[in-house]
Amino acid sequence: MKLQMKCSAFIATSADGYIATPEGGVDWLHNSGNQDADMSESPDMGFNDFISSVDCMIMGRKCMETLGGFNLSPEQWPYGNRKVYALSHSVKVAPENLRDKVEMYSGDILALVNRLDREGYKSAYIDGGATITSFLNLQLINEIIITKAPVILGGGIPLFGETSHPIKLKGASTRAFPNDYIQVKYTVNYG
Repeated sequence: MKLQMKCSAFIATSADGYIATPEGGVDWLHNSGNQDADMSESPDMGFNDFISSVDCMIMGRKCMETLGGFNLSPEQWPYGNRKVYALSHSVKVAPENLRDKVEMYSGDILALVNRLDREGYKSAYIDGGATITSFLNLQLINEIIITKAPVILGGGIPLFGETSHPIKLKGASTRAFPNDYIQVKYTVNYG
């Protein structure tokens, strides 16, 4: 059965390709770049447009734990009413502050994606480095949008883990923001 649902990654990295410090910190995302830049034309660097294009989300456990650490109010929750799954074999229950927003999943990724597809979901947001790599290895990611922060961390948690084979990206489009962040969007070509 051919999958109808589109899977897209939307993630930020440092200029040298890390999604977090070695300890998992992401504070550098909020204090890098030109803090005085006029961001009125795209204050969220395309996130709201992207999130409005998806109807469900699948994230990794570490991503969920980072999100849980932000202690977001219901008004700050960035994913609206979308169905959100967090993948984990070790954590069976979402943190208290996310229990009404995130459902834990420990089964086969392909089975989850096929189920969401059968249930009529059209577009999934895939988040978290290990999760994105797993989806790439299963040839499930259709597009990748990477926003590079103007900071070199020199080490940390890389966006991509080991892939089972080289994966070609095509159709690059880029966008530079006044705060010195650069965003690149690719279509994934498994051929």
